[in-house]
Amino acid sequence: MNQSIIQTQQLQFSYPANEGENAPKTVLNGVDLSIERGSFTAVLGHNGSGKSTLAKHMNAILLPSGGKVYVDGMDTVREETLLQIRKTVGMVFQNPDNQIVANVVEEDVAFAPENLGVPPEEIRRRVDDALKAVNMYQYREHAPHLLSGGQKQRIAIAGVIAMQPECIVLDEPTAMLDPIGRADVLRTIKTLNRERGVTVVLITHHMDEAAQADRLVVMTQGKIIADGPPKQVFQDVEGLKAVGLTVPHTVELLWQLRQEGLDVPLDALSDEECAQALFHLMHP
Repeated sequence: MNQSIIQTQQLQFSYPANEGENAPKTVLNGVDLSIERGSFTAVLGHNGSGKSTLAKHMNAILLPSGGKVYVDGMDTVREETLLQIRKTVGMVFQNPDNQIVANVVEEDVAFAPENLGVPPEEIRRRVDDALKAVNMYQYREHAPHLLSGGQKQRIAIAGVIAMQPECIVLDEPTAMLDPIGRADVLRTIKTLNRERGVTVVLITHHMDEAAQADRLVVMTQGKIIADGPPKQVFQDVEGLKAVGLTVPHTVELLWQLRQEGLDVPLDALSDEECAQALFHLMHP
């Protein structure tokens, strides 16, 4: 079995030129990326870095202008594999309101499996399972529009889970949420990955979210400029600042202390690790 569930090879993508512009706008510029099955990868970058455009190539919403994208070995430009690609990789977007189609939560989650022709008793099982997976089972008979933003986003994720994809790509799923909603959605994503083995690709511009992934890919101007464990990537504070990105507050604090000549590690991402590093500094 192929270890990579998604692979891009020299991926290029350009949007057509707008009126008054001479040339197409190149957004992805030779991206080579391999996403392993069962992994949790965050793709970090500021607006315009190409990260959302990359996400839309992962289930053939967009097709390459150049290079290749393979999903579970299937070439995304081949029309006959499109349905199978969409079954393999599910997408969750920024605005949950755009993904909710029914007036009752459980009907919304059932929508995609029904369209895939899944038998009714199997749909019932999948809907219950998906709602339990995102901790929203008790809301199954509620109206989605009465839920909070974070709850709506979890319903949107449940709708994707009910299709039983091997991989879920989330494009800025917390952008419109308050801190509580963001924490809920992130907890849900991590549980799906750790307990169910779902491959997760999280597109984000939040440093604290990116820090929770196993692997961090940093993009700027349509290219990948860093790729590795978050602890490793975030140590390059100067490199990230040079492309307009910050680092988690913990790393920023330790970096500032190092600038003052103090011997502290830069790989303390969590609050606990940072507190431990400061404790050791004051009690050598």
